Amino acid sequence: MNVLYGSGEAGAAEVAKQVSQKGGHDSVRVTLRILEKKGHIKHRQDGRRYVYSPTVPHRAASRSAIRGLIRTFFRGSPKRAVLALLGMSRLSKDELDEIADWVEEARRSHESHDR
Repeated sequence: MNVLYGSGEAGAAEVAKQVSQKGGHDSVRVTLRILEKKGHIKHRQDGRRYVYSPTVPHRAASRSAIRGLIRTFFRGSPKRAVLALLGMSRLSKDELDEIADWVEEARRSHESHDR
């Protein structure tokens, strides 16, 4: 999916090349067919090859993936996910300050919605 989001569209050979799957064209094609069956991508025919492109905007796909990750590994708790990320990351002071700013912005947003 990253290859398709990055380029907008690509054939199976291009995807295989970018994910470093030497000789893995068949597995890439199978994966692309599965993604298409699930509605994540679509194809158009360009001569003899299929050219694939995402059907779901990147932001929506990212949110869906994160929700699934949180549900699967953190018992549905975003707080647990954030704590796990903070615990495993070596964030710089500037990055921590930026995250703190985002938390404060989210807090203000919640306060304005509660009124």
